[in-house]
Amino acid sequence: MYRTGDMDLSDALGGPWPGQNNQQQSGGPVWPGQPNQPSWPGQPSNPTWPGQPSQPSWPGQPSQPSWPGQPNQPSQPSWPAQPNAPGWPSPSPPTAPQVSPQRSLTVPYDQNLPSGVYDKMLITVLGHFKPNAKTLTINLCKGNDIALHFNPRFDESGHKVVVRNSLIAGKWGAEERNCPGFPFVAGQPFELKILCNHNEFRVAVNKSHLLEFRHRIRELNMITGLNIYGDVTLTGVNIESLP
Repeated sequence: MYRTGDMDLSDALGGPWPGQNNQQQSGGPVWPGQPNQPSWPGQPSNPTWPGQPSQPSWPGQPSQPSWPGQPNQPSQPSWPAQPNAPGWPSPSPPTAPQVSPQRSLTVPYDQNLPSGVYDKMLITVLGHFKPNAKTLTINLCKGNDIALHFNPRFDESGHKVVVRNSLIAGKWGAEERNCPGFPFVAGQPFELKILCNHNEFRVAVNKSHLLEFRHRIRELNMITGLNIYGDVTLTGVNIESLP
């Protein structure tokens, strides 16, 4: 009986079997058709079960398993018309409006907000500018005060500008005018979203983030009025709470 202690491991893996010369003699005891590297007859150097691939898997199973009909790289879900900018809430289906039934879309448009404004409240305004439009005004009001005055102007001394401000105790505050471009076009439709959070209002136009306006009136639950007027035809006003 052969013992592993009689030879090195390297000899057992690569050398001749005991009693076998390096140069095989006629009639030497080897398996028929066996190379210098011994193995069982018909057996490959890395044995597997018959018909089994080198990387076993369940029959018909792909190398990267997934649920039937599911792509390997699932697409990231998106919420319809959600502006693609940091700071907007994660996509999810909108909840039912949290306000009283919508009134007629005549302009000027006034709507009461019974709960005021609050974190993750989203206001969506859909409309169409008149061909000769000069201005649009959207106000969020606390009684006679205006927490947000959003006012695109098509022609202010030959310039297009989006003015933001607040009116507190009968006095206008400092205007904010800087923003990346003027997104409105006379005679064309628009979609405008105002998202409220604890610190500011965020405004997006036609699915692109436009600007922020930090709260100057902190009693958000007392901002109970929405007013819209100007050279527009309104086609929809929706108010909802995001998760």
